[in-house]
Amino acid sequence: MVTSDQRRRQLARDKYARQQQRRAEAQRKTKRRNTVIAASLAVVLAAGGAVYASVQLLGDDAKNTENEAATGEPKMGIEAEGTYAFALKTNEGDVTVEMDAAKTPRTVNSFKHLADKKYFDGTKCHRLTTAGIFVLQCGDPEGTGMGGPGYTIPDENLDSLGKPGADGKVVYKAGTVAMANTGQPGTGGSQFFLVYKDSPLPPQYTPFGTIDAAGLAAVQKVGAAGADGGQGDGAPKKPVTIEKATVTKK
Repeated sequence: MVTSDQRRRQLARDKYARQQQRRAEAQRKTKRRNTVIAASLAVVLAAGGAVYASVQLLGDDAKNTENEAATGEPKMGIEAEGTYAFALKTNEGDVTVEMDAAKTPRTVNSFKHLADKKYFDGTKCHRLTTAGIFVLQCGDPEGTGMGGPGYTIPDENLDSLGKPGADGKVVYKAGTVAMANTGQPGTGGSQFFLVYKDSPLPPQYTPFGTIDAAGLAAVQKVGAAGADGGQGDGAPKKPVTIEKATVTKK
């Protein structure tokens, strides 16, 4: 005869096995994700030619929790009509991003969720582009471009970008903050990019915030210093670490 204690232990084992199975599936999906800003980026060379760098960054996130990997996108925990401040304290200066939850509720909710868990604290901005497009990319806890939160969020606010030109691109204005993704719909995670100079890109990266004047000046200084190796795409020469990130309602 099975005792109640044995039954409880069996139920606990079954629950744990289901959690492990869901976690493994979530990790497999995450490893197929390519967290990039653009599929190909033209970099002008000194010789006058161009090389197209296709940077595909695959990986998992060391800060995943079993619950997040299993259950996916966090539940809505913000006021959908509010304005929120995404404050980044970095070694190169403070950057504050104003986010409109009415336009990008699920993106803002995700950033609030991650910031509250100190997900971004101590992370590096791993990528700087200085030719073709002009952005500083952050939000990867690994600092390699391989990390993500273990879930994805849908694209939002793309209509605000306007109609693409003949080249299929729109201009992301200096001061815009947008989600990095694989170039496929609904593949945003935790990585984002700060535009420090007008940049032409396909209209497929959720614009969710605007940098304050002091923050934009700080990012522009990082951009002016260039990328490692003198290339148009790489780690910033001025290393940027997000020492602390918070999201608060304004």
